[in-house]
Amino acid sequence: MLYTIGEMAKKLNVAPSTLRYYDKEGLLPFLERSGGGIRMFKDEDFEYLSTIECLKKAGMSIKDIKSFIDWCIEGDSTIEQRLESIKRQRESVLAQIEQMHETLNMLDYKQWYYETAKKAGTCDVHNSIKENEIPSVFHNAKKRAKGLTVIKK
Repeated sequence: MLYTIGEMAKKLNVAPSTLRYYDKEGLLPFLERSGGGIRMFKDEDFEYLSTIECLKKAGMSIKDIKSFIDWCIEGDSTIEQRLESIKRQRESVLAQIEQMHETLNMLDYKQWYYETAKKAGTCDVHNSIKENEIPSVFHNAKKRAKGLTVIKK
């Protein structure tokens, strides 16, 4: 089955302009066009497009995505390059996830901090709170907030 750019964009949950941009940047070498030059997508193109979207969301540059797609088009001789690219991007995503966990922990700590201050009617309450009165889950976040060294688990 063939899809127009609008139909494929809807299927991918992206704007048609996104697919036009990908085409302009050379990410869609597999793309066919009608006699009138209209972009026509096939069912098989969905996997390429899904991969492009995944790599983009994972923070890969357009240049690196283009290399990856070119390797896919080249075939089996580039399996090693594709595997290494995916491994590097996976490590990058894991680092981002770790950073986001730290960010979430800091936000949770600050939420607790301000809830405690709200109950007391002042932020000064934290000047008298002893370390053992702070939930242990927030100890590292408090240390980070104070610029102290955090012990990794």
